[in-house]
Amino acid sequence: MRKYIWLSILALLVISILFIKKKDMTWRQSIMKALYPLIMMKGKISGNEKNIKMNTNNIIPPVSFYSLQAIKNNGDTLLFESLRGKKVLIVNTASDCGYTGQYAELEKLNQQYKDKLVILGFPANDFKEQEKRNDKEIAEFCKVNYGVTFTLLKKSSVIVSPEQNPVFQWLSKPEQNGWSKYVPIWNFCKYLINEEGKLEAFYTMEVSPLDPSIVALIK
Repeated sequence: MRKYIWLSILALLVISILFIKKKDMTWRQSIMKALYPLIMMKGKISGNEKNIKMNTNNIIPPVSFYSLQAIKNNGDTLLFESLRGKKVLIVNTASDCGYTGQYAELEKLNQQYKDKLVILGFPANDFKEQEKRNDKEIAEFCKVNYGVTFTLLKKSSVIVSPEQNPVFQWLSKPEQNGWSKYVPIWNFCKYLINEEGKLEAFYTMEVSPLDPSIVALIK
């Protein structure tokens, strides 16, 4: 009898694993996607105080946000001047991270507020080599597995280094943005810029893109 119980448990585990494995994902990606709700529980339990930094003094950036530019995933140049009058959410992304499930939430946010919000995803391999794909593979992965339609930029580095993307230099240097010294500490950190080009807030990866604190600033 005990033997049959263990065989039944083993069969259930095998079936569960087969359901977890996604056709266009590695085992790691499939497991991380399944575990994403549990991973996000940590941020909810610890609270948002340490995970959110705000421009409470409404500081105007010494260097204009609209003077920046970046290379899109397809090789085209995105002039930030074209983003005037829109909210902009900038996120450093990766495909093999426990927080990769935020791609789906970012796309939901994109669809809900596309008339007033621009989301820019900056893939980076800075943390535990969790984005080894090339730009074409990244775009395909995001489209197939998460339905991403928001703008992806060319893969680059977002941490402090000689190769740091100039956009992230602006986001993390007070002498440029006016107040924020916050560099991404992991994949899926987020920066919200308002319609006037002011950096309004920084959010760590533990804050969901659909968190009320973000949505309230977008509405």
